Amino acid sequence: MDKNKQNEIEAAVFRRLLDHLDNRKDVQNIDLMILAGFCRNCLSKWYKAEAEQRGEDVDYDAARELVYGESYDSWKEKYQQKATPEQLAAFDAIQKK
Repeated sequence: MDKNKQNEIEAAVFRRLLDHLDNRKDVQNIDLMILAGFCRNCLSKWYKAEAEQRGEDVDYDAARELVYGESYDSWKEKYQQKATPEQLAAFDAIQKK
């Protein structure tokens, strides 16, 4: 497979991941952190970092908007739930590993 085709496929997979996360707003960032070790904010930070490595200046809020599909504050107000004691305990346990 040539590099251009690989880049196209990887970009399409990233878009599918964002679409999947957009369709699963019930999955909270803390759930993602507990199960996978990354969340929507991590994706935003990775996007910003990779853009900067390629000479592009991407604002963190702009990267978050790309990942969340709207401003972070708007998404947070509409969809973010308070973490349960069980989620906090599970998150704390993985932080200690």
